[in-house]
Amino acid sequence: MPNASDLMDYSARDKSIAINSYTTVLRHPQVPHDLFATYWRDVHGPLCARIPGLGFYVQQHFSRTQDAHLWPAMKDIARFPDYDLDGGVEIGFRNAAAQTRFNEACPILFTDEQNMFAATVAYALPNGSRTLVDRLPEASPNAEDDADRIHVHFGARHADAARFSDRMTAFAEALAACGPVLKVRLHQPDMYDNQKPAPPAPNVGHTVPPERRLMAMLELAFASPLARRAVYHSDAFRAACESLGGDVAHASPFAVSGVYTYVRDDELTLAGLRGSRPAQLIKRLGAVNQTREDVRHLLMAGRLAD
Repeated sequence: MPNASDLMDYSARDKSIAINSYTTVLRHPQVPHDLFATYWRDVHGPLCARIPGLGFYVQQHFSRTQDAHLWPAMKDIARFPDYDLDGGVEIGFRNAAAQTRFNEACPILFTDEQNMFAATVAYALPNGSRTLVDRLPEASPNAEDDADRIHVHFGARHADAARFSDRMTAFAEALAACGPVLKVRLHQPDMYDNQKPAPPAPNVGHTVPPERRLMAMLELAFASPLARRAVYHSDAFRAACESLGGDVAHASPFAVSGVYTYVRDDELTLAGLRGSRPAQLIKRLGAVNQTREDVRHLLMAGRLAD
């Protein structure tokens, strides 16, 4: 198997996502997990994908049980208290006009959240996110994750947003330089305002405690848990973590169980058009007829093309 550093870097494909948001997702406790995951993927996902203006939409589902070594303990940095999640969502746009079109149409989407979510918090990224390295060739994955992928959420120790941003940027750049790391994507959202809850979905929680107002989120991918642990024990990783606690008070990792992409480069994926699991069936059976333009037109317009 080639060294990760020798693989092609696909990070440039994310540059079209000029404006982004990162939404944390918590399942409603009275909805069974399997039902929640199916509804989110195959009912809510295609609904969101069809909202006008959307340029990028991906669901990353989290597993609460994977292994005991997702992220190492660090001096002066504690886990967030009472912070369990079932997923993270990116919703991105090519420009501000596209985002406005999406926001104007979103009430039809927000009313659906109460069917499976207890809490969702949309962190705004008006300047987008940054992919420092991406050696995973699939641009629009729709599958249970075959890489070892985690998200790590960091909470600032202070209210100096610029200083926190600089420290997290340096940390992400150092991780991207570690050869075995397959992907590093950094989200540095604006400070969250509880007075302006986002998204404004009815009967769903949207407030955060003080330690989760100024956040950064890192998406990391490795070839395997063993490769991940090797990175954590490397001198480069230890150097990157040096004095991180001066700017970071909390850090919590989340294991990714699956990545499902519904919109990429302003276009519906097969999962966005049909639902995530139906798209998997079409791919598995090689049902190429289901991908033809006449079928797409029928599904979108409700009639055959003229």
